[in-house]
Amino acid sequence: MQGPFRPPLNSRGSSRAQPPGRSLAAGPGLGSLHTEQIERSHQRCQALGLSRIAAPDHARVAPPDLALLRERNLRLHLHAAPVMELLHEQITQTHSMVALTDATGTILLSIGDDDFLSRAARVALAPGANWSEAAKGTNAVGTALVSELPTLVHGDEHFLYANHFLTCSAAPILDPRGNVLGVLDVSGDQRSYHQHTMALVKLSVRLIENHWLSDDCRHGLRLHFHRRAEFIGTLMEGILAVDADGRISGANRGAQEQLGLTGAALRQHTLQSLFGTGVDALADHFRSPLAQPLAVHTADGQGFHLHARFNGPQWAPLVEAAPPAARTPATPPATAPAAPAPAARSALAPLRLGDAAMARLVDRLQRVCEHPIPVLLLGEHGCGKGVLARALHADSPRAAEPWVALNCATLPPQGAEQRLLEGLAQAAGGTLFLDEIDTLPLPLQARLLPALRQHAGGLVCASRVALAPLVRQQHFRDDLYFHLQGLVLAVPPLRERSDLPALAAYLLRQLRPQPEARLRPEALAALARHDWPGNVRELKSALRTALALAGAAADIGVEHLPDALATHGQHTGSAAMPGSESLQALELQAMHRAVADAHGNIAAAARALGVSRNTLYRRLRWNPVR
Repeated sequence: MQGPFRPPLNSRGSSRAQPPGRSLAAGPGLGSLHTEQIERSHQRCQALGLSRIAAPDHARVAPPDLALLRERNLRLHLHAAPVMELLHEQITQTHSMVALTDATGTILLSIGDDDFLSRAARVALAPGANWSEAAKGTNAVGTALVSELPTLVHGDEHFLYANHFLTCSAAPILDPRGNVLGVLDVSGDQRSYHQHTMALVKLSVRLIENHWLSDDCRHGLRLHFHRRAEFIGTLMEGILAVDADGRISGANRGAQEQLGLTGAALRQHTLQSLFGTGVDALADHFRSPLAQPLAVHTADGQGFHLHARFNGPQWAPLVEAAPPAARTPATPPATAPAAPAPAARSALAPLRLGDAAMARLVDRLQRVCEHPIPVLLLGEHGCGKGVLARALHADSPRAAEPWVALNCATLPPQGAEQRLLEGLAQAAGGTLFLDEIDTLPLPLQARLLPALRQHAGGLVCASRVALAPLVRQQHFRDDLYFHLQGLVLAVPPLRERSDLPALAAYLLRQLRPQPEARLRPEALAALARHDWPGNVRELKSALRTALALAGAAADIGVEHLPDALATHGQHTGSAAMPGSESLQALELQAMHRAVADAHGNIAAAARALGVSRNTLYRRLRWNPVR
């Protein structure tokens, strides 16, 4: 039988009364469940023989052992690190830090305000330290690992007196099968406590878990669903992983919450038993890229809207096949039905050419095109940000209204503010596209934000670089940055896309609809060998030149390509070099070594390698240490 909750001790080890409102165990909005959670943790600490007034254990694992832990948890690190940076941006200047631990409570990575990091280090709240209950008593990380629930431990709710200056909000990170991967924690000075911190932590954990599930299922079938169709694609959606037999193999928290089933219970279901449908029926419905979410019902009558994503070549025969002839009536009905109204042409749909990253990007743009949500496109010069922005406008309800495009890098030194305000006025009711917004000077950013808040229309911005580092360096205003954080999408460079043949054919049709031109295999191979530093813009220019040189010829050969493409790869092209797989392996080894040398700091490793942080994340995510 559990004993009563003992009041905290003072520095001399005696009991002391709690001033009214001092402890959040009885604070507003937390209630008895929180009190019971803290009480049970304190009882566990007493059973372990911990002393409240004992000096805390400041020991950390040795650097080689920490490097090994980071290597073992590299996939968790890669999924969590970008989310941690975003989370820290939301709590910056609050005397707080964000920490990631492994499944034992050992801190793998931490980022935070410098003034608080130095103070936190004095109680070993730093990489290499273990914050399990056995090591540090009642604390958010250790208690969350035991309960497997989001946990707040504030002030003197910490078992150890030395930790009473802290307020900590933590949530466990679970894999699709419910196994604990680690814990995400925000710790700070108890005077900086804010009730929204836990909500931010839980949303961040959900984002990490969704990324993990999508990564697990990148070559499988994923179902995204919600009671309301507009919530598909948001953090509130449910996600299910489905195997080839239609059995549920994994689920995120959103799926468990909406269906009222645990992950283990969901894995006992099939698509048929859960939603009354099968893989074949889903493939028929979602064969068209413009298919709307499918309305389904569970056995108990709950209604959901469902979107299916078939990933990987094993699904191609099912998804790309024509509908079975048996489903078409053998003879026409006596009275022919009225011809359906022609479907509206989509400007975004033709940009879905077979590359998975581009398909996801187009899918998200299609989901938000009817809503006035700011869109931020990140990507290199020439990768198609402007094309995507224009297509988004064409597919939106604002298509008949003005489209206004401004390049912030080419605004005149004199009159730049006036030109921005004129562009906003011209785009009223339509869409304003601000390219290279990362180059906008700070004074103009301050003047632009109030006008953007009053803008009645769509807003699409583009940047060559991520804006978060510019905010930290005070080169970009944080209030403008947050205003632009509606939907942020990374446009892949051409060298990372898998749809070059289809993209080239699409551009050729744009450049010369009739007579149709085709690339001969050797010309296509030459294009595949090129690195495309100028991305899609460079490809379109090369094809325009090839068409001019080919004249009326239907087939384009190597002789029609610009000289730089026709000769590229014969001596130095990676596609023509023997042992290219070995070179890729060496490159990956160098990346892993740089991460290890930087003690897991991806940003520092990227700088050392001379590549972007996003490129390093992407390469390591798909090629983890095994």
